[in-house]
Amino acid sequence: MQQLQFGLKRAATERAAFVMGIVNATPDSFYAESRGGVDRALQLIDEGADILDIGGESTRPGYTPVSIEDEIARIVPVIRAVRRVSSIPISVDTTKLEVFKTAFACGADIWNDVTALSGAGKANEDGTAACDAEPSVESAQFLAKTGASVILMHTGPGTSKEVSDFLGQRTVFCLSNGVSSDKIILDPGIGFGKTTEQNLALIREPLSICAGRYPVLMALSRKRCIGDMTGRPAEERLAGTLAADMISVQNGAKIIRVHDVSPAIDTLNVMKNLR
Repeated sequence: MQQLQFGLKRAATERAAFVMGIVNATPDSFYAESRGGVDRALQLIDEGADILDIGGESTRPGYTPVSIEDEIARIVPVIRAVRRVSSIPISVDTTKLEVFKTAFACGADIWNDVTALSGAGKANEDGTAACDAEPSVESAQFLAKTGASVILMHTGPGTSKEVSDFLGQRTVFCLSNGVSSDKIILDPGIGFGKTTEQNLALIREPLSICAGRYPVLMALSRKRCIGDMTGRPAEERLAGTLAADMISVQNGAKIIRVHDVSPAIDTLNVMKNLR
């Protein structure tokens, strides 16, 4: 059994990893099937998602920036609708402290920040880097005060060691500002400015990140690196995604962030029964 802390909630699963379902409350996220609001969120709950990850601003290459007000307007109705029917852990995919503060007040549990609390710019698959900016003390202290969890992501090119070193520095920063160690999750940032070789190395060795001291989230779903391996467009990358996700889980990943919840759960259930 896997057990992890998500904000103030302790969650458990009999499978080898938790399944985080993607809800893009946006018109421009790279995979159209992930776009939606309340209906998509409730569908993913029905499919058995362990966590929902709700975002109001795309991180795709060439994304259109969204104001704080518009981002909040996109995600808050989804969070409120989910909270009326479910206590499922909710992650909010945002780079803005103001957005997460509002989301937390409405019932969110986890801040999924692709800039690792830098809050500067946006980290894109085209390699645009944001995480080399200084992290925000205010953001870390808000997490410490509220008990919310945080997903720290690396963006830009990097070997496994470089990714591990950066995320190690960010975890030390969080801890020094009062964030509990059990509230920290690490994301190596597959596809965000990395070469195919760097992506594959990180998928193969998630436990190389900070020596496995923190749970690692793998966000591989339908990404370009899956296309590089299969030669298929995003709409045809489900099989490749499932294979890569399962290899990462076998090698130590504790959370997989997916567009396709039911197939991910089926694959994890097969893994569980064949171990």
